[in-house]
Amino acid sequence: SLRGSWRLHSGNGSVSLRAPVPGCVHTALLRRGLIQDPYYRFNDVMYRWISLDNWTYSRTFKTPFDVRKWQKVNLVFEGVDTVAQILLNNVTVGRTDNMFNRYSFDITSVIKEVNFVEVRFLSAISYAAEQSRGHKAYSIPPACPPPGQKGECHVNFIRKEQCSFSWDWGPSFPTQGIWKDVRVEAYNHYHLIYFSVTPFFVKSAQQWCLEVESIFDVVSSKPVAGHVTVSIPKLQTQQTFSVKLQPGEGSIVLLVNINKVRRLEAWWPNGHGKQTGYSMKTTFIMEAGYKVEKFSKAYFRTVELVQEPVPGSPGLSFYFRINGRPIFLKGSNWIPADSFQDRVTYDTLRLLLKSAADANMNALRVWGGGVYEQDEFYDICDEIGIMIWQDFMFACALYPADQNYLASVRAEVLHQVRRLKSHPSIILWSGNNENEAAISSNWFSIPSSKRGVYIRDYLMLYVKNIREIVLSEDRSRPFIASSPTNGLESVEEGWISRDPYDTHYGDTHFYDYNSDCWNWTVYPKTRFASEYGFQSWPSFSTIEKVSSAEDWSYLSNFSLHRQHHDSGNVQMLQEVGYHFKLPQSTDPVKKFKDTIYLTQVMQAQCIKTETEFYRVSQSEIVRGEGHTMGALYWQLNDIWQAPSWASLEYGGKWKLLHYFAQNFFAPLLPVAYEDQGVLYIYGVSDLHVDQKLTLRVTVHAWSSLEPVCSLAKEDVTVKAQSAVPIYKESISDLLERCRNCTRKSCVITFCLMGKDGLWSPTNHFFLSSLKDAVGLEKTQLSASVSQQDDIYVFVLQTTAIAPFVSLDVGSIKGRFSDNGFLMTEKKKVVVFYPWESTSVEELEKSLTLTSLLDVV
Repeated sequence: SLRGSWRLHSGNGSVSLRAPVPGCVHTALLRRGLIQDPYYRFNDVMYRWISLDNWTYSRTFKTPFDVRKWQKVNLVFEGVDTVAQILLNNVTVGRTDNMFNRYSFDITSVIKEVNFVEVRFLSAISYAAEQSRGHKAYSIPPACPPPGQKGECHVNFIRKEQCSFSWDWGPSFPTQGIWKDVRVEAYNHYHLIYFSVTPFFVKSAQQWCLEVESIFDVVSSKPVAGHVTVSIPKLQTQQTFSVKLQPGEGSIVLLVNINKVRRLEAWWPNGHGKQTGYSMKTTFIMEAGYKVEKFSKAYFRTVELVQEPVPGSPGLSFYFRINGRPIFLKGSNWIPADSFQDRVTYDTLRLLLKSAADANMNALRVWGGGVYEQDEFYDICDEIGIMIWQDFMFACALYPADQNYLASVRAEVLHQVRRLKSHPSIILWSGNNENEAAISSNWFSIPSSKRGVYIRDYLMLYVKNIREIVLSEDRSRPFIASSPTNGLESVEEGWISRDPYDTHYGDTHFYDYNSDCWNWTVYPKTRFASEYGFQSWPSFSTIEKVSSAEDWSYLSNFSLHRQHHDSGNVQMLQEVGYHFKLPQSTDPVKKFKDTIYLTQVMQAQCIKTETEFYRVSQSEIVRGEGHTMGALYWQLNDIWQAPSWASLEYGGKWKLLHYFAQNFFAPLLPVAYEDQGVLYIYGVSDLHVDQKLTLRVTVHAWSSLEPVCSLAKEDVTVKAQSAVPIYKESISDLLERCRNCTRKSCVITFCLMGKDGLWSPTNHFFLSSLKDAVGLEKTQLSASVSQQDDIYVFVLQTTAIAPFVSLDVGSIKGRFSDNGFLMTEKKKVVVFYPWESTSVEELEKSLTLTSLLDVV
């Protein structure tokens, strides 16, 4: 291994320091105290010079073996970011131009006892500009990001994390560095490069089998014969195969039939069953004499993307069947967890992914403008049951399709599919993010006479190259060319449909920052909602770390600088203003904190409304639309401390939206909406069996903790894996029944209860905007904190009904069992799960309690 300490110096040698590998220039400079935190205030712009320079990593190493004894010696880089010349003992052994590729350079004739290795980087910004200039025949838009993003140009000309040149939620930090493992490998005869295990269920034989694929570099001049034994002890399965490897890149594909005697447990998504995996050992004993042992896990699951006619509706369905069962996908979209990948540790990933599972999510889309995530990311998803919709790394742009570019992409796709296809969590490969829509809706104002060129490039890249490789390498899961797409209908229309947002096919992305988000009629009744969302600000404690006192106002230069989405800060206030009074405090910091709180309340309530609409739409067709089978909001996590669509702040703190998600993604949930003066309540269930339940509907006047009236409807049947209407009443009748109630003076809460402690979360329905609510009074909220083993119990008390009660313990890491709730009872118990050690004293000192009427 060549991990560890290297030398790093700038282009002219004026900066020279020790730097860790894996790593990047920015984090190395930060570690040595040569720069401040790159995320602090305006440093993303101040530190542009780092990315504009050309940096070199170098080190000497002793070869720990006798070079003459080995037929082949390789220098292997699992990830180089991005454009570099690699030298060993002053001989160029190779070049790199793709962050997502694995590079193996033959150094057999160059390596000595003591060696000097150099990786000379070229600025990604200069390289992208140079590639763009070289593409003379026609331009490939977009040339640059919008000015508000303060980013760099021509990112579509470099195979690098696309958002590292900036995005509408992230900064521009085009890193340079050796971002993954680097090592020297020496071998005789043969060497295993890729190993994968994919399950198939053979219907005719009613039997599971595993396809075990091994790809070797065979250095012997003649074929190598031998035996391979695959054993899975728990399944009483063991098979031995005679094999022969051809010189060059040899591959062996073995089909292992699983013993039918043992009952096999399939892998299921979170909330639908266990994530069982079986330990498996594969032993290669070849005539050359030494054996290779590979320990891995075998998971059994099937995935189908079902696109077939829907009764009573034009178009086709678009849903996933896992192990033969239709599953409603509940989740979000994943972006890179940091601008500097070497800071993304196993613990970072585990915290974020566990937070997704804890909010009842079963799926995440790894978005196409980031990176193919590290192995640990997919391992954790396998283990906790998070299904992955995996984009290839192309987003919101057109791309070149010249021979060099395509060759680089082919190597990237081949490597990534081979690396990742054993993971049961990955259920779909998707060619790109929004590029079908970009051509179809003509985002880049291409004259119709020139359109053909771009369509040809699109087909060349995603259909003729990426798709062909995926189909030849992995038959175990579906592929779509883009998102949003009309799926089979897009294929029918030549891969670019007239309207990729058509609700009767495929998936949709939907954003609307101008309409009132509490009005469900603005949302598309789509087959699958793969992106939708609203922004909010992260907590004050998160912002505080990267700002100074003069920044703490909504209109400060800092607040404008951090907002990369055009008019984003204004849109948030507009959305807040529909239903809440805007903060008027004369204390600027209080006003800023109040505004942050309101943007989080607004975001949570908006996405709750939209997601509940999608969940309610799963079992019905209304005017030809419906059968919605997925809701993945934009976005799960943050790349830095800034306003964004995320529900988890940078560092992992849960926004109010994430607490709401825990409820709106609950396996059992009652959902209310109003249509033409009538209140409808639906029972939504992801459970596998029908449930006989009691629906309790309670009406409160804002002015009293005593309910005005309540109603229990017994023996309500909520069907398995569906959404069914369980209650209907005109609002005027309801208000009449509950005397003293008007739309402005009352609020409705409701929940489902069953036997054996089966409870849904309590949901709420507002009959008017809260800024018009009559009878709401400022409450005295108090909390007492006590410790029980390794958790903390907060007992909350209120003197009046309190909407959107938020508990915040500043920068103490951890999460609450519930937050942002409507408090309609005197007392409520909330549990705090710490992620690091803390104490009752620290929690009491850090705690702030806020509810809607604390905003003045």
